[in-house]
Amino acid sequence: MTVTIWLLAVFVVLQIGVGLWIGRRVRGASDFFVAGRRLPPLLVFATFLAANIGAGSTVGAASIGYRIGLGAWWWNASAGIGSIFLALWAGPRLWQWAHDRGFLTFGDFLEWRYGRAMRGSASVIIWFASLSILAGQLLGASTVLQVVLDWPRWIGAVAAGIIVLTYFVAGGLLSSAWVNLVQLAVKLTGFALAVVFALALVGGWSGLEAARDVPATFTTFTGPPGHWLSLLVLLVPAFIVSPGLVQKAYGAESARAVRIGVGINAIALLLFAICPAVLGMVARVLHPDLSDTNLALPILLASDLPPVIGGLTLAGVLAAEISSADAVLFMLSTSLSQDLYRRFVAPEATDMQVLRVARGAAIVAGIAGVGMALVIPTVVDALKNFYGVITAALFVQVAAALVTSRGGQFEGLAAMSAGLAAWGVVRFGFGGWLEGLPDPAWGIIAAIGAFCIALVARRRR
Repeated sequence: MTVTIWLLAVFVVLQIGVGLWIGRRVRGASDFFVAGRRLPPLLVFATFLAANIGAGSTVGAASIGYRIGLGAWWWNASAGIGSIFLALWAGPRLWQWAHDRGFLTFGDFLEWRYGRAMRGSASVIIWFASLSILAGQLLGASTVLQVVLDWPRWIGAVAAGIIVLTYFVAGGLLSSAWVNLVQLAVKLTGFALAVVFALALVGGWSGLEAARDVPATFTTFTGPPGHWLSLLVLLVPAFIVSPGLVQKAYGAESARAVRIGVGINAIALLLFAICPAVLGMVARVLHPDLSDTNLALPILLASDLPPVIGGLTLAGVLAAEISSADAVLFMLSTSLSQDLYRRFVAPEATDMQVLRVARGAAIVAGIAGVGMALVIPTVVDALKNFYGVITAALFVQVAAALVTSRGGQFEGLAAMSAGLAAWGVVRFGFGGWLEGLPDPAWGIIAAIGAFCIALVARRRR
């Protein structure tokens, strides 16, 4: 355990050091929000993959693997499929609009396409929804510290929040992109080695197939009936229109960098998806009676693997949660400072004033995220809320902007209202009569219907 603690300590110091060093280069809002639009394909790939491999992709996916088996592959794979659409369809077009019109945030795009009211409404929704996903990342990080250092959940969540705030507040996207590159190298190396050693502990794949007291679908690729479809509907649209990912794409040096960087990220997600699923399955065989499945991955790495391998992978898990947390802080700070403060409160604010608000917003969001992490039961629960809201509120509007010039503020707001209402009704149990489709699907259907009805009504009027 001593080796593991030292590896974690060295890695935390390295992340903070790199972030503070790069943060000295930030000279204005463009550097903080879009890294000066100079990220090459390598850094686009690194900052996307580091953001996408977070608490849900590691602790959450392993927890699903522990419960249902190989079907957990679909969590990360669905994100990879969504990233393919972002790389080849939405991302380059959104980057071109941002480059030509000077967009710094997702809200800039929404106002240009759907009006000022759409920007304000979406920014408020994004802000509160993003707190849920931030809480999920901090909760994932706290599980590592809980197992390794025997810290209570709240201390682990506070420690993780301090780490990510320290380097993010210094340099925004510019710091995050370079820290993400360091995090990515650690997490990919650690997980690759962990899968090899973990499978050896149970006699390889045949050992998993022969495991007792596991679900009938334990080694079935699709998982329980409907599982793969529900994850596709939940995650594919969200990974096309997630404001944090779109804004990371703004930071690329060219549309080509978006296609290459985000595309390689998609391939890496599809390959990585097997790792947490298998590790969760091994944890089920070795520790069949865990009361908290969120701890399946940290316990396996800390107690069953060789100290160096387990410590390296635990550092990778901590990196995954922290890198995704900085992506969420990115959404929260930019949404409040640029989309709400500069646009509605102080239109004449200077770059330095906006930067101060962005950094203050990140600190407030970090504190709020820690508070939510203490009450949300699981990582997966936290992330499902965020992805559902983003899909229901924004997917139809972005897709419409990419395929047609029709529709404006009236249609955009109608789609947002109907999509959120339908998703909320089903998600929180008020629509028991709606069966057969996952929650976000009803949000998309309602948003499409509202958009089309509003379009026809406005044209007639």
